[in-house]
Amino acid sequence: MDDTVSVIIPNHNGSATLCKCLEAAFASRYPNFEVIVADDCSSDNSVEIIREFPCRLVRLEQRSGASNARNAGAALSSGGILFFTDADCILMEDTLSEAVNSLARNKGAVVGGTYTEIPFDDHFFSTFQSVFVNYSETKRRTPDYLATHAMAIDRRLFLKSGLFNEDFLPILEDVEFSHRLRRAGCSLVMNPRIVVRHIFNFTLLKSLRNGFRKSMFWTLYSISNGDVLADSGTASKELKINVASFFVCSIAAFLFLHSGSKTLLVLFILVLGINLWSSRGLISAFYRAKGSLFAACATLYYTLLYPLAVGSGAIAGAIRYIFAPAK
Repeated sequence: MDDTVSVIIPNHNGSATLCKCLEAAFASRYPNFEVIVADDCSSDNSVEIIREFPCRLVRLEQRSGASNARNAGAALSSGGILFFTDADCILMEDTLSEAVNSLARNKGAVVGGTYTEIPFDDHFFSTFQSVFVNYSETKRRTPDYLATHAMAIDRRLFLKSGLFNEDFLPILEDVEFSHRLRRAGCSLVMNPRIVVRHIFNFTLLKSLRNGFRKSMFWTLYSISNGDVLADSGTASKELKINVASFFVCSIAAFLFLHSGSKTLLVLFILVLGINLWSSRGLISAFYRAKGSLFAACATLYYTLLYPLAVGSGAIAGAIRYIFAPAK
């Protein structure tokens, strides 16, 4: 296998993070790589930033989405290995080396990585999200999907796979791609040592909006795919239990306040306890990342507010499916 790596980065109006992304990519210790940026009709100064680096630039004629951009970048690549990442991700110096070594150990497989626990912008909501993604994506060595923030694949296998689906939802194209590869008999391997540092810049509103949007599209896709209850990365069984627990506890608390029934209080405590036990791995990850105070605050946010956004997104996704099923 040709061990030259083509780093492929789709970009649309990513000027706020693109320079940091490219600086990190070119600081890689891996000796043999190229960087290809597929610009998806940016209206900011992204192209000017890209041209400051020794990248190969692909400019899409019209706004086409991340799948199209990744495919266009892959078409221009010359490396035997494709490494997909995003314009708001910062590669570590050994990310590419770890990806190449992992591919060599797992012949014929697709290898993926995840976010660092601590993001580039180490603020509460960004760190909450980064720890959540890191834990959810790495808890299983054989994952349900591999994300395109850190995905390595042999170029020949990628071309044989049929590429990313360009006629798909605006997100989750990596999930659909992973599922298609797995059905074709290809192994997916998660290597938690392949990491990128993500730039979230999350506020409370952005965190909740992200939870709603991803849940909506994930539900839309999952209903079509017949795996709504699957333990799938960030759409984990823990998160689904957490959302169900939130709504059951909310109803029980409301009825208890109006009736004073001790049965409802017992139900509230029991369901809350089951939820916390189910999420103990994630809570431990919060603690390992930033200590007890962060873990306490992150757990409160995860159990008391975040599930409202995720649950609302799931309902919106189910409604959208009824009227417009996912392709």
